[in-house]
Amino acid sequence: MKKFAGLFTLGMIAAALTACNDKDTKTADTQAPAASANDTVYLYTWTEYVPDGLLEGFTQETGIKVNRSSLESNETMYAKIKTQGSAGGYDVIAPSNYFVSKMAREGMLMELDHSKLPVIKELNPDWLDKPYDKGNKYSLPQLLGAPGIAFNTNEYKGSDFTSWADLWKPEFAGKVQLLDDAREVFNIALLKIGQDPNTQDPKIIEQAYEELLKLRPNVLSFNSDNPANSFISGEVNVGQLWNGSVRIAKKEKAPVDMVFPKEGPVLWVDTLAIPSTSQNPDAAHKLINYMLGAKTAAQLTLEIGYPTSNIKALELLPAEITQDPAIYPTADVLQNSNWQDDVGDAVQYYEEFYQKLKAAK
Repeated sequence: MKKFAGLFTLGMIAAALTACNDKDTKTADTQAPAASANDTVYLYTWTEYVPDGLLEGFTQETGIKVNRSSLESNETMYAKIKTQGSAGGYDVIAPSNYFVSKMAREGMLMELDHSKLPVIKELNPDWLDKPYDKGNKYSLPQLLGAPGIAFNTNEYKGSDFTSWADLWKPEFAGKVQLLDDAREVFNIALLKIGQDPNTQDPKIIEQAYEELLKLRPNVLSFNSDNPANSFISGEVNVGQLWNGSVRIAKKEKAPVDMVFPKEGPVLWVDTLAIPSTSQNPDAAHKLINYMLGAKTAAQLTLEIGYPTSNIKALELLPAEITQDPAIYPTADVLQNSNWQDDVGDAVQYYEEFYQKLKAAK
């Protein structure tokens, strides 16, 4: 997914809605409809999560057409659905886990009928029943994101990086790429100082900011827009990267690998959910079941690199993906991880300090 860090205000809701409405997408895409016909399901998901040919089998099997709109950030998705109200027409959406909890609290998500989702039995139980959605009442996990420390294998070894604190070493002055995302950046500082990466305490967030100021001389760039490209081109040799981005770099034969520090990564999951305003929830359940099925899930992971929640899909994927610990975190890493969660109004503190950090020299 393309994560978006920003101060979430009413002004942003309006701006996000305008941007989303102005965005043209592929021929299969459509703007939000007023209502859904029974033979059509409206999908609103991340652009790269629907590669060509992924959904053709669904229409062949069910006779239901899929009209897709491209989702560019959780914030724009939230804003669009919020402002549409009961007139909204999306049937399946793909919020990240920390927006699932937010949208569920606000009544924006429909309770899932698990009897219509037999695919659940194929999903990794370690990904289910998490704090952001206990019992998976509103969502099912699709893909796992795990940020770690990436490095050029011609310059460094994995053993050179055992802690997030290693990025603060003077030898990396002007060499480190960070993801351009307030939460991702503050996560590493909060873990470094032994604090909860989901803290809502302004004083602790400020402490993390002070720690990041010490890192600032090492930062060459902030990049979340295809962050693997700078590693592929050789512009960057060390920094934060998502596991899916590592897969992209390795597909390009770049000398790149990644390790997860001892403090662990802060994980996010992109999910599939049904808005409470869906006009076609029956078709929505069918589409979710199809998208999370082993064959479709394996096809998507093969294309974009992020680990799938479907265990059976592992049998259909090459070992170069499933046995690469930089792409598929090991059980030990997963057990030593935090899950990114919604921090409510505290997001404004993260964003304010993040902008100050980026402006600092």
